[in-house]
Amino acid sequence: MTAQVWCNARVATMLPGAPAPYGLIDQACIAVEGGTIAWVGPHAELPEAWRRGAIEHDVGGALITPGLIDCHTHLVWGGDRAREFELRLQGASYEDIARAGGGIVSTVKATREASEDELLAQARRRLRALMQDGVTTVEIKSGYGLSEEAEAKCLRVARRLGQAEGVSVRTTFLGAHALPPEYAGHSDAYIDEVVRMLPALHGAGLVDAVDAFCERIGFSVEQTRRVFDAAKALGLPVKLHAEQLSDSAGTQLAASYRALSCDHLEWLSEDGARAMARSGTVAVLLPGAFYFLRDTRVPPIELLRRHGVPMAVSTDCNPGTSPCTSLLLMLNMACTLFRLTPEEALAGATRHAAQALGLDDRGVLSTGRCADFVVWDVKHPAELSYAFGASPRLATVVEGQVR
Repeated sequence: MTAQVWCNARVATMLPGAPAPYGLIDQACIAVEGGTIAWVGPHAELPEAWRRGAIEHDVGGALITPGLIDCHTHLVWGGDRAREFELRLQGASYEDIARAGGGIVSTVKATREASEDELLAQARRRLRALMQDGVTTVEIKSGYGLSEEAEAKCLRVARRLGQAEGVSVRTTFLGAHALPPEYAGHSDAYIDEVVRMLPALHGAGLVDAVDAFCERIGFSVEQTRRVFDAAKALGLPVKLHAEQLSDSAGTQLAASYRALSCDHLEWLSEDGARAMARSGTVAVLLPGAFYFLRDTRVPPIELLRRHGVPMAVSTDCNPGTSPCTSLLLMLNMACTLFRLTPEEALAGATRHAAQALGLDDRGVLSTGRCADFVVWDVKHPAELSYAFGASPRLATVVEGQVR
């Protein structure tokens, strides 16, 4: 494959500890061979070997960043929950709606009734919207099937999405998302079923990680532990929806399994933050859900900073609490609602998002990393967090190829 050089660029490498904010290099080049970055640095230092015979792409002074990574989505579902949105505006809480048979359970019914091709068509539109914002890697959770057959259907759709659209998809089994109606009042029996179905789904090549919803309207710490033990027996990494509505000490449990991430975290305690710091667990911030639910308790950002817990930012794209397909909007919300800096927000959708998925081959621009990057019609990386509703993407490169 012919080598390529992307030149006349401002490159935000997002490397940690770089001398300039964002790891910014002016008048820079990126040399790509195959699907891998072969060299990145100032144009004046481009090795002679890359000055001859390579295809040259002059971006005219545009900004290049790593490809964006949406590390927490529920992209595959049937139906919608617009009526619940109206109910919430009339004063009903998320928990009220869930206890009345709405919420996740209503999406489960619609998802079970939809065919695999119908789910693919709906999810494909959502994925393409994310790709318009420069997303090159996306995590997709199951959790709207809640039976082995329906969970497998959703996970197959997730795999097909990546193949159809030419982006990287990581699948996460979220069987312990909610209690299906046929198990009403029997949550322990349903956890038995989740533990039973996991090996078959994994054996079919459908699972990259395992998640659970540890919360008073979800599953207890002990029930979550059983799911994590089943994942550990299969060599699968875990992550957790934690401390969204209350402090359930789920983060401490997740950290004891060296979880890739704990997500939401509005009620995170100092003990939980310490545990995450020790285990290297990433805090995934989900400002879309915070905004949509009109929450008032902000995740403890200063606590996370003080303990050195890496912070990722994601859309949490889902039908009930964050029907959002713009990761750039989430960067803005992370800054305006949670008070992240623009540099922290961009790191949250690149370097730290990669860490939250257990991927060490992307999220920064450096030699040997995957050649996933985005060319933006902006001069400075802060503009990506600053202007909401903008569409500044000029080009997306995935594994060295323009998409």
